This record gives sequence, C-alpha cells and structure tokens, in this order.
Amino acid sequence: MLVLLPPSEGKAAGGSGAPLEPETLSLPGLAEARAAVLEELVELCAADEDKAREVLGLSEGLRGEVAKNAGLRSAPARPAGETYTGVLYDALGLAELPEAARARAERSLLVFSGLWGAVRVTDRIPSYRCSMGVKLPGLGALGAYWREPMAAVLPDVAGDGLVLDLRSSAYASAWKPKGEVAGRTATVRVLHAQVVDGVEKRSVVSHFNKATKGRLVRDLLVAGVEPATPADLVVALRDLGYTVEAQAPAKPAKAWSLDVVVSQIH
Repeated sequence: MLVLLPPSEGKAAGGSGAPLEPETLSLPGLAEARAAVLEELVELCAADEDKAREVLGLSEGLRGEVAKNAGLRSAPARPAGETYTGVLYDALGLAELPEAARARAERSLLVFSGLWGAVRVTDRIPSYRCSMGVKLPGLGALGAYWREPMAAVLPDVAGDGLVLDLRSSAYASAWKPKGEVAGRTATVRVLHAQVVDGVEKRSVVSHFNKATKGRLVRDLLVAGVEPATPADLVVALRDLGYTVEAQAPAKPAKAWSLDVVVSQIH
C-alpha cells in the first residue's frame, strides 16, 4: 500500500541536525527537478525579500519565512515525519506509533511537496515555505512543473498494490495516477453529517477533514492492515469502525471515490 499525503504549512523549526544532503533523499529520479526548484527558491529569497514574499503569497507577519528559504542549503534538517507538524500529522502521531506500525509508515507514506516533489517520512529535510500553488518566475506553476518528473517516477513507486490518495487538490495536480495504477487508487473525502430541522446535511470541514485523515492512516498502520485493492480498503475501514460510502468507477483504469462520513467534529 502506498499512501499519498499532502504536506503541512506548519513545520518544526530549528534543531541542531546536519544540513540537507539532497543525494540522500528517496526517489532519486526526482533529483534534477528538486535541484532546479531549490536553486530558484533560494536565489529568489536571497535576492529580493519583497518579491519573494509576493511570489510565495506570504503576509507581512510571515516575512521571516523568506530568510528561512534563503538559508535552506545550510539549515538543520530532520526527518520529514518530524518536520511536518500540521493537523493531519498531529492526528497521525508518527512519533507515538508502535514499532511495527512505524515501520509500515516508513515504508508506505509518501508526502508531496512543492519544493521536494515527494519524500518519505524518513527523508531529512529543513523547514521551508513553498506550496504547490506557487508560481516561480523561472519554472512556472509548481503543480504543472512536477507533472513530468512525477509521471516518470511514481508508477514504479506505486508498485502493484493499493494507492490511497489523501492529497488536497493542489498537490493532486502534480501527479494523477493513470491506467492500471489508477484502477487500484482510492481517493478519500471526509464529510461531516449533521441533522438540521430533521434533514441530514453534509459538509466538508477543512480542519476536521485533515484530522480524520490522520487518524484513518494511523488506525490502518496500527492494525497492520494493508489492503490490496480499493474494495479491500472499504472493508478494512468499516472493520475499523468508519462509515464509508464507496463509488466504484464506471470504467476501468479510473480511481475509486470514498466518502468517510462522520457525525462528530473533534
């Protein structure tokens, strides 16, 4: 099973680890593309703080992120699973996983990134600020930039098992599974169901959506469940207590769509 995750805007800063060693990152087929994004991002942030802030979509209060990006080559790095600290990662709780579940996480989780393309949770990266929605002056929109290198690398990474896609739309734009890989891919949406005046209404709540996805992945890892197909995933999630509504694709080589329906927000 390969689990595709978005990164988080929140990242752990500081630390005393050694700086980034790009050659040690997983998915070496992305190395050339990573180097190009890193070079342009560092140069942009070192040369013109105001322009960099505009390109990156940063508020005045986040001006310090520009200087952080300018120093990426020498900044301390730590495993990506420790670097990302947002809602999904808090709910996933990698550091508290039992040993066997942690090993499964290291093997199956892949985090997408505007800067790195995609990394394993064990890959050592510095804290940075560069979302997939950024349009760098020399490379263009990163979502489009990453499509070609991702298409060359990700099918092999996906292997022959289930692909569980939990990415947000911006990160999903960088790689869309195709053909046979798409047929064993399941995308997940989290819906909050509540009854208003006797009528059930459903909505997507961003914070809760992320937290539920983090707990869902954690539960699969702890249970040691590794479904081979989207249909197996539906069964596994229901066995774990989730309410799942599945829509199988009408045509072959298309992804399954799963709605995880919850009634409580926490």
